[in-house]
Amino acid sequence: MASLPPKRKICYYYDGDIGNYYYGQGHPMKPHRIRMTHNLILNYGLYRKMEIYRPHKATAEEMTKFHSDDYIKFLRSIRPDNMAEYNKQMQRFNVGEDCPVFDGMYEFCQLSTGGSVAGAVKLNKQAADIAVNWAGGLHHAKKSEASGFCYVNDIVLGILELLKYHQRVLYVDIDIHHGDGVEEAFYTTDRVMTVSFHKYGEYFPGTGDLRDIGAGKGKYYAVNFPLRDGIDDESYESIFKPVITRVMEMFQPSAIVLQCGADSLSGDRLGCFNLTLKGHGRCVEFIKKWSLPVLLLGGGGYTIRNVARCWTYETSIALNCDVANELPYNDYFEYYGPDFKLHISPSNMANQNTPEYMDKIKTRLFENLRMLPHAPGVQMQAIPEDALNDDSGEEDDKAPPDQRISIRQADKRIACEEEFSDSEDEDGGRKDRRDHKKKRQKTDSTDKKDGEADVKKDEKEVKKEAPDTKEEPKASNEKEDKATPTTDKKDDSSSPASAKTESSANVDNSSKDKEKDAETKPTTTATSASSSGNVATAATEQEKMEH
Repeated sequence: MASLPPKRKICYYYDGDIGNYYYGQGHPMKPHRIRMTHNLILNYGLYRKMEIYRPHKATAEEMTKFHSDDYIKFLRSIRPDNMAEYNKQMQRFNVGEDCPVFDGMYEFCQLSTGGSVAGAVKLNKQAADIAVNWAGGLHHAKKSEASGFCYVNDIVLGILELLKYHQRVLYVDIDIHHGDGVEEAFYTTDRVMTVSFHKYGEYFPGTGDLRDIGAGKGKYYAVNFPLRDGIDDESYESIFKPVITRVMEMFQPSAIVLQCGADSLSGDRLGCFNLTLKGHGRCVEFIKKWSLPVLLLGGGGYTIRNVARCWTYETSIALNCDVANELPYNDYFEYYGPDFKLHISPSNMANQNTPEYMDKIKTRLFENLRMLPHAPGVQMQAIPEDALNDDSGEEDDKAPPDQRISIRQADKRIACEEEFSDSEDEDGGRKDRRDHKKKRQKTDSTDKKDGEADVKKDEKEVKKEAPDTKEEPKASNEKEDKATPTTDKKDDSSSPASAKTESSANVDNSSKDKEKDAETKPTTTATSASSSGNVATAATEQEKMEH
């Protein structure tokens, strides 16, 4: 009898606040899609099979391991109400049009980055085999510049963390847009190979030519497969599997980062490919078969109902768990009409990627890969400390240290009603904006009373817990900065029963969330016996890694 493959341990990062951030009216990037994904994962019951963590908010110190100090300082400082003071810097850092200034922009970057870095630390400690952060994958951000809806490059920061323990890391990008920010960061090193399958030719960001192969020590370590409109599942699989197989043979990485941008799906608002969930998911399945540590990240995706479908399906693939095509009832059920099915059908658009064209590109890439020395080695060095330290508090918390703000109050300050209205990516006449307003309207005076009651309740909880936390009498908001298992319960009586504390789901029902983070235990760091060295990318950042 054939033995079953060993079960892989999955950890998943999600923060209930992530869906509240809003780029602005008419902007195609909608963080609300991550909340929709999470809600679908909950209602399929997938949360029972993995550990769910709330990511810590990445500190400025973590972000400046790749980004420049003045750029991160700018992101921390600018807000919609003080933009006039930063006109020159906004031009310098490319903020304002595709990358608008919105309420909570820096906090959004912190959460997105925190999940990817924490996932990398989990993999390094061998505490998980696959780490999932659908809020990450923002691959366009540069060292000192926002680009393509991306401000902080969580992928680069996650890879830098992996490089502390792994000699070679493979980055694979299946977003329709070229992963230019990641490629640029590692263009001159042989420790990271970047492989991108993307639309090329009069298409953002305009990079990713077949001839872009890396430079210096990193020559031949950048692999780009430029594609044309309309590629379907069969064609995509015919190039993805052989290219990745050859890359694995030649490069022999010990960890993989996979960016699963869902804008390569059929019917995407900004895309022009014709992949279904099954074709997209086969890439995740193939990467998983190599049995290496995998950091699974989100990315683009602008028809939000399909993004949620895709990332839920790919979570099930990571868990090796089949899910029904019939969607379970969920908080955003009306988004998935009229069929209310998980899988989508391809369109009848023509595939402009002929077999001759794809064979020609594939042959050229194989020739480049033959130039690689097999599995470049790294000199043994001391392993730098992990990014997550137990004593790291939130560096810019200006609120009184003994005062906590409940999730309910935070949601009221950040949530934007327009996010629940008809979005431009949906077919007309789906729902009226009023149908997505919160069920119970409150007056300002009621909000104020609720707020005072929440604060008093939270203060009582802190006082009750004080005797049990002798060594750490600090306020519990300091704990929220670390990756901690979430313990929020789902209020919907139709949902599955909550699992154990470490695996319980973090439900983002903003009007009913209860703050229980004080009961969770912080993730601790550990060391590994693996060897590592410093990456040869972005020379000005080397010193920061060597500390």
